[in-house]
Amino acid sequence: MSAIAIMPAFHKTVLAPEETLKLAPEIGRHPAAHVWVYRYTHATEPWTLSIATHARPGSRMLSLGGFRIAPESRTSIAGWNSDHEAIDLAIGMDEKVYWSRLLRVGGPYVQRDFSRIVGGKCVMHPTPGSRVGEPHDRELLDFAIECFKDVEKTGFFLTTGQDLGHGIMSDGKTESLFYLNEQYKGSVISDTGAPTAEGNYRMLVGQLKGAGIPLKGAVVGLIGAGNIGLHIIDHLLQDGATPLVVEAKAGIRAKLEARGVKCWPAEGKTEFLRQPMDALVLNAAGGSLDSATVASCVANNRLRVINGSENLVMPNPGDEELLRKAKKVFCPCECAGMMGYLTAAEEYLSHLSGDEFTIASMNEAARALEAPGELATRHVISGGFAQTMSQAMQQLFG
Repeated sequence: MSAIAIMPAFHKTVLAPEETLKLAPEIGRHPAAHVWVYRYTHATEPWTLSIATHARPGSRMLSLGGFRIAPESRTSIAGWNSDHEAIDLAIGMDEKVYWSRLLRVGGPYVQRDFSRIVGGKCVMHPTPGSRVGEPHDRELLDFAIECFKDVEKTGFFLTTGQDLGHGIMSDGKTESLFYLNEQYKGSVISDTGAPTAEGNYRMLVGQLKGAGIPLKGAVVGLIGAGNIGLHIIDHLLQDGATPLVVEAKAGIRAKLEARGVKCWPAEGKTEFLRQPMDALVLNAAGGSLDSATVASCVANNRLRVINGSENLVMPNPGDEELLRKAKKVFCPCECAGMMGYLTAAEEYLSHLSGDEFTIASMNEAARALEAPGELATRHVISGGFAQTMSQAMQQLFG
């Protein structure tokens, strides 16, 4: 009796770098970006998973980047597609790898294996009813797991971590990251929010020092008070700074206001940006530094430093030049937000070696971002803003 072949539950399309460049011409702004996309479509459901990576087929490289189950706020954007978002995020992730190498930040296993780490990203386009917490979430994650296992047959290793869209599943008890990890060890389970926030905060502290602004008494605006933003707010309050917050969720605003934090809803962003503030921190779902926001930052005379860990924060990259001309020191979010990827990588590599991994070790590693933040900010200011902060860090540490 002949064996019955089990057909995969997906169709796969592979796009080589020359094809992804046509799909997303902005890749051309990043000379080192050579992105492959593995697009999986479910055989019966209208689900698409796009896996973008800088790892060459057969390279045995480690492709790092979170698994994003795209929220409706992203999928409802006109022209949105999972391929393009995965490509953009993979480029941003590879920039995080670049900054962490340049500044020599990371745990011991990442430091050992920097040469084999590249940026990547997984973006799922779900349908209503299949996101985490909805009735068909298990089927969606099973589809993702099958795709993750298949893509590794191409000859590289995939490591995914926390991103948008994760939480408690429809059974009311299972964490989506734990469900993934049980069946695919490349999906790590650490809550990367705390180390990301710690790194973001240490970079902010360094920038304020470099600008000669005492942390105690500083006014810091935050766009986004989710997992990362709340950690930063806790630090600011403990250290005697004053946070001002834009947050879309009324429940979060109410809790912050009960702690004495002044908040604005999303539609109050313009008024918020008029407030006298020393620093601005960006941690929303993407696109916070649109051109209108950049113009408001330019007009805010007191504002001196800007950073965050938000992905896809600046839709028009040319706006960074407007911030430089206005004498605002902008740290790329790929730099200030590097600790999330470093945490996922360290967890994966330490477990491969049979060693214990702790989040506390990554919070400690994040402190290493304060010194370069201070040095680069001071360098930009003393040089009369002839350079961006990116250029200053490349000169100082390259």
